[in-house]
Amino acid sequence: MATQLDALLAQAEAAEEEAKRSVTVEKPLELHFDSGNLLAIDPNPLNETEFRLDREGYLKNVTRDNAQLLINHIWSLPTENVDGVVIAKLPEGKTPIPREKPVPKAKPLTRWEQFAKLKRIKNRKKSKKVWDEQLKEWRPRWGYKRANDKGRDWLIEVPNNADPYEDQFAKLKAAKKERIARNEFKRLCNIARSRKLKVPGVGLPTKDDPSKQELGTAMSLAKRATASVGKFQESLPKEKPRSTRKKRKFEPLIGDFLHEKEWQLGILSKMSNKVPKLDVTKTCAPVLADRNIPIT
Repeated sequence: MATQLDALLAQAEAAEEEAKRSVTVEKPLELHFDSGNLLAIDPNPLNETEFRLDREGYLKNVTRDNAQLLINHIWSLPTENVDGVVIAKLPEGKTPIPREKPVPKAKPLTRWEQFAKLKRIKNRKKSKKVWDEQLKEWRPRWGYKRANDKGRDWLIEVPNNADPYEDQFAKLKAAKKERIARNEFKRLCNIARSRKLKVPGVGLPTKDDPSKQELGTAMSLAKRATASVGKFQESLPKEKPRSTRKKRKFEPLIGDFLHEKEWQLGILSKMSNKVPKLDVTKTCAPVLADRNIPIT
């Protein structure tokens, strides 16, 4: 009886030791931890004898022990409760990790930014709210319910030098659209300038060394840019006449059915005629003359 009791106690102690082993790991040298990157570096050398005997099993045991030490270190950090879940607060990472993609290039300066940099103009950030003199309160500078908004006025005073029949509300809307279009044009010009692209003006784009075909196209367009579409323009010496294609004439869809009937019957008669329309003798005469064959 005592022997069985001792065996049970020994078995319980072994199970307790095994449970402790699952969370307690001892190594000669302490691991270096980088909690921010969840990284653990093991400076302990490998046991070559155990590694040669069972390579996979030895590596699994070392990996398991190091992972357990990393988890124990993480739970030694400050924790907090979020939505009923306990989480650990990770510090900033210490180990520099290379980027997956290259560093983005610096954004090119706009025309105003280049001018401000040249003249050493410092940009002062405007406050988000300004004082509205009409409502006597602080309002946002831009956007919804902005201060000093002229669009909310139900009455606009007509200036002395303006047309009394002119719609001032429509004038404000047109001015706003013009400002938006001008800002958009400047934005596109800045993009083209940053990419070193030439923005063409109105009409044909100019070139320093145009080709002969481009010069001819430009001359033709310039001659036709008149009220008479170039009909009375004088031609240059040795200038080739501009080829004008004849206008195609199509048969009417409705109208003269008798003419259409005769035309279709003529096609059918040509298809059903057994006598060929080709003069074989006249066609073969040059070939027969070269071969000195008499024509019968």
